[in-house]
Amino acid sequence: MKIALNGPLPEDPVFHPNIRRAPRREGSLSEQERALALKNALRYIPEEHHEKMAPEFLAELDEHGKIYGYRFRPKGRIYGKPIDEYEGRCIEGKAMQVMIDNNLDEDVALYPYELVTYGETGSVCQNWMQYRLIKMYLERLTSTQTLVLFSGHPVGLFHSPESAPRVILTNGLLIGEYDNLDDFNRAWCMGCSSYGQMTAGGWMYIGPQGIVHGTYNTLLNAGRLKLGIPNDGNLAGRLFVSSGLGGMSGAQGKAVVIAGGVGVIAEVDASRIKTRHDQGWVNVVAKSCEEAFNLAQEALNKKEPLAVAFHGNIVDLLEYAIDHNIKIDLLSDQTSCHEAYTGGYCPQGLTFDMRTKMLDEDPGTFRTWVDRSLARHFEAVKTLTHRGTYFFDYGNSFMKAIFDSGIKEISRNGENDRDGFIWPSYVEDIMGPLLFDYGYGPFRWVCLSGEDEDLRITDQAAMSCIDPERRYQDRDNYNWIRDAEKNKLVVGTKARILYSDAFGRLAIALKFNELIREGKIGPIMIGRDHHDTGGTDAPFRETSNIRDGSNVTADMAVSVFAGNAARGMSLCALHNGGGTGIGKAVNGGFGCVLDGSERVDNILKNAVLWDVMAGVARRSWARNENAIETAMAYNQIMDGKDILTLPYISSDDLIERTLREA
Repeated sequence: MKIALNGPLPEDPVFHPNIRRAPRREGSLSEQERALALKNALRYIPEEHHEKMAPEFLAELDEHGKIYGYRFRPKGRIYGKPIDEYEGRCIEGKAMQVMIDNNLDEDVALYPYELVTYGETGSVCQNWMQYRLIKMYLERLTSTQTLVLFSGHPVGLFHSPESAPRVILTNGLLIGEYDNLDDFNRAWCMGCSSYGQMTAGGWMYIGPQGIVHGTYNTLLNAGRLKLGIPNDGNLAGRLFVSSGLGGMSGAQGKAVVIAGGVGVIAEVDASRIKTRHDQGWVNVVAKSCEEAFNLAQEALNKKEPLAVAFHGNIVDLLEYAIDHNIKIDLLSDQTSCHEAYTGGYCPQGLTFDMRTKMLDEDPGTFRTWVDRSLARHFEAVKTLTHRGTYFFDYGNSFMKAIFDSGIKEISRNGENDRDGFIWPSYVEDIMGPLLFDYGYGPFRWVCLSGEDEDLRITDQAAMSCIDPERRYQDRDNYNWIRDAEKNKLVVGTKARILYSDAFGRLAIALKFNELIREGKIGPIMIGRDHHDTGGTDAPFRETSNIRDGSNVTADMAVSVFAGNAARGMSLCALHNGGGTGIGKAVNGGFGCVLDGSERVDNILKNAVLWDVMAGVARRSWARNENAIETAMAYNQIMDGKDILTLPYISSDDLIERTLREA
């Protein structure tokens, strides 16, 4: 038995001119490595077609920097169809196909032809040959097999018990000595590795909705912490400025409007602005800094929410605000700075098209432009923060990119990045202590039937599991899910995001499985963003509020991944990189297909609490006050079934005196 791409070659590829294309990837391959890239791609192709495909693959390698196998992309639109329209021998195999195709929907994906879902390089897999093989394997997958993938490559089906995961995948994992961007790009361009980002390669992306609740939480809590907004208030009359309207950053406009504020979001790519405007995720488009701030001021005066997309560079926007003494309350950035030199950051003075051309023709000069722009960007943020603006890094490696460009001033200790940077990460100040330390994180679900009514029923079911009087975070969540349909969050599959804690997630998942058992809804796939309480180790983002020195370790993310696999989650993923870049994070995620069975009830009871509380336990051991409180309460509730290790807290005075007297 063999699964392979047999038969005649597909027809020549046809590209729609209105679909965004990825910039050329730079791997700096030697002649020997170019030969390996060709051999590696031809491994997927029967020998009788090698004569034709070798020069075609070489042309792709030279033009695009890597081989995508465009010919093997299926004709027509790819999107997440209702689960019953897919072939398969088990429900999990069909569910995974829904999720993969949703990640590649042209309304969802950043660069659909290059299999990039979001974050400039976050990919479902490496090429279209892999895509076809993955789909073939998923159609054949049974409930006693596991499909294993290495960086998008389907290694094969392996027999396993029904209690095992149906899919285990990894992306971009590198040996330590080679865990850097240059070596990764080389491996990627040779077809040996893939950048899964988080939910791109983990097949659980749900469009910009996947980050909008977290962005809403961040903005609202930044207002509470820094602007004096009461817990029951909103951002009315407050101005938020940022950049980026791509796959994840595209949530910023919608989030600030839901929070009641006014946002001006800079974006250099007109196509991304059009996408977000057409989808209703920004309200108006401005072509000049003056127009953008005038529109914002009108809304601020009326205390009405508004999202303005400014077609231009964020540095120009900030320098205009400085020159015209415009007050900015909250400031951030969501350009893809983990890929600053390969297209994720468009420098001041270049249009988007000029950026793409320079990247292709002169990447060395492009790097110089990026460094110069980052320096001016840094100076603008410094000036604004001195004037009272609260700036937070949104975990996109913005401050790390400035540091790496040679500006040591941005580091907290003035020498290296070990102690972080002069401005906080949003996790360091906001998400970490107020959400992650309690176990709140980006729980999500997809209605695999594709039915709007299933989403309405699950919204109501989730709302019934929330006690809005317990904490203000629960009140926020209750209001969020209550208004979710009204806020028109769906892009792609019928999905929902909800920041929930450990017991909340378990209650909601069990409720969903009960509704399926009763025939009231179709099957559901639950999961979460890897950006969660225990899903990611990343010292510049997810674990930036862990200050016991362990923020540079990756034990948590790997252990959570392994524990989820041991407990039978349907899909288990482990990646290098995430939103902060190769070598700067290790992150994992899961998906669990709910079919109404008692078997799934048992998986949920064993896995959901583990997935969250392993992260809380690590945060508690780091002496995070809210995590200690949460771990103590968990130990009481579990009454010996689970026991989390709690720290003793030493006196700072004792430590100082001991060191002083030594």
